[in-house]
Amino acid sequence: MATKIRLQRFGKKGKPFFHVVVADSRSPRDGKFIERLGSYNPNTNPATIEINFEKTLDWVNKGAEPTDTCRAILSYKGVLYKKHLEGGVKKGALTAEQADAKFAEWLSAKDGKIEGKKENLVKSKGEVKQAALAAEAKKNADREAALALKNAPVEEEVVAEEEVTEETPAAEETTEEKTEEA
Repeated sequence: MATKIRLQRFGKKGKPFFHVVVADSRSPRDGKFIERLGSYNPNTNPATIEINFEKTLDWVNKGAEPTDTCRAILSYKGVLYKKHLEGGVKKGALTAEQADAKFAEWLSAKDGKIEGKKENLVKSKGEVKQAALAAEAKKNADREAALALKNAPVEEEVVAEEEVTEETPAAEETTEEKTEEA
């Protein structure tokens, strides 16, 4: 019996949620399965992946073939890397302690990357929120200024126009004096 590690779809339309299962390759996608290994939720950022590491590693070592998406998920969680290191131990290229040390180092680096991504997402959300608040404050200030101009008395505008007309002849006289001097 050929077994596959694949995704079984759950969730409503537009909001998929998947279980990672081991199933006979002849069974339908959402049909009968042998064992449930974990879950995958692509709706969150970053995607939430919960895998029973030991069971999954056991099935991979038994020869269960992961589908393309499951291969990416298992690689992301380190199952395939752990299998690779165990193969090196069996061949004598590594000792078990060296393999465990390499895997622990890889896990810590991976956790650092994930935490960095989460921090950047939180930071970018905060920046977007600050920009939106600043834009809203500017819009409110413009709205208040327009309202103040609308409610201002009409007499001030007439006085301002008279002052402009008085300044204009004086400006003309100074330009005439400059042309006579030249």
